[in-house]
Amino acid sequence: MTYQIGQKVTGTVTGIQPYGAFVKLDETTQGLIHISELKSGVVKNLSDELSVGQQVSAIILDIDQYSQKISLSVRQLSLMALVDTPIIKNTNVKRRFWTNYHLDFGFEPIALAMPGWLKEATKRLGIENQ
Repeated sequence: MTYQIGQKVTGTVTGIQPYGAFVKLDETTQGLIHISELKSGVVKNLSDELSVGQQVSAIILDIDQYSQKISLSVRQLSLMALVDTPIIKNTNVKRRFWTNYHLDFGFEPIALAMPGWLKEATKRLGIENQ
């Protein structure tokens, strides 16, 4: 199943950590509800609010294209019910690159720049005519 930012989903809590709760959305997809996205106000202990095996409804805040991680929010879903309008404005999938493979860098630009760098360095050192 393909998911989109702003989509309402229902899943089962599969794990609780101090920073958030993992929610199984389908057989292959899992999302995370960060502790700050559980409810408005301070949540000191996530286990007081959620339990493993509990069904929870949330909204998709973000889908990381690189790692396929899904960020969920119960708080935003409850705020949307109060306001009756979507709060999430950005529906674009964020693309985060942990490498520079999308940039046109490599050894060729370095090789092309090397003669100029050598000329400049020898000029600074005063050994250009040796």
